[in-house]
Amino acid sequence: MIQANPTISDLTLAATPNAVSWARRHTVDILRRWQLSSEIVETARLLVSELTTNAVRHTNPASTVAPPAPGKVGTISLRLRLTGSSVLIMVSDCDPRPPSRRVADDNATCGRGLLLAEAMASRWGYYHPAGHGGKVVWAEVPLQRSLSSASSCL
Repeated sequence: MIQANPTISDLTLAATPNAVSWARRHTVDILRRWQLSSEIVETARLLVSELTTNAVRHTNPASTVAPPAPGKVGTISLRLRLTGSSVLIMVSDCDPRPPSRRVADDNATCGRGLLLAEAMASRWGYYHPAGHGGKVVWAEVPLQRSLSSASSCL
C-alpha cells in the first residue's frame, strides 16, 4: 500500500528552554522530508526558533530566571502545515495575552522575535482557539519567492 507523505506535523513539548532546540530540529527534519528547499527550511527554522522562544517565555515567565517547580511545567505545541503555496508554522502556548512588538535597543539580547517574523514571513498573526485558554501565533513561509522580491536582488 502506498501512503502519501503527511502534510501536517504536530509536536508538543515541555515549555522549557531546551524546547526551542527540539522544535528547530523537528522543523528541519520534517521540512527536509517534505523536500523543501534549503532556503525555506532555514527561514522556517529561524521563525520556529523565535516563536517557540516567545511561547516558552509566556508559558513559564519565571523559567528564564529559575527552573520551574517540579510538576509545574506547562507545554507548548508546534504545528507545521504544508499547503499548496506555503509552509504554515503555528505555535501555541497557554498565555491568552496577544503578542506585542517591543522596541529593542542595539545591545538587547531579546525583543526582536516579532520584528523577525514580520521580515521573514509573508504573513503572520495570532488567534485564540476555542476552549484552549491560550493563543496560537502563526507565520507563513511561501514556497516560492514573489517576483518583486526576486527582482530586488538583481
